[in-house]
Amino acid sequence: MKPLGLAIVFVFCLSLLASGLAVAADDSKVKDATSQVESGAKNIGKTVSEGAKYSGEKLKEAGQAAEPPAKTAWGNARDGAVGVGRTVRGFFTNLFSK
Repeated sequence: MKPLGLAIVFVFCLSLLASGLAVAADDSKVKDATSQVESGAKNIGKTVSEGAKYSGEKLKEAGQAAEPPAKTAWGNARDGAVGVGRTVRGFFTNLFSK
């Protein structure tokens, strides 16, 4: 019975040792995978950041393109004179057409 007990203790010790090596191997795989995920996340973060900057610039450009062009003083005066001319012409047309 003693040789059987000695064999069981020996096998038990070997199994603990083997499981310890397996854990160490898995640990390195986990560390490699973790570093890959971290580097991938950093790349995705950079992509999202650059995409947001690009979208912001395009929205700003679109907003500027949608604004009406600024008129000069001469353009405003000309438009006012044309409006007054139409009003006066319409007044006299209605006055003499009746």
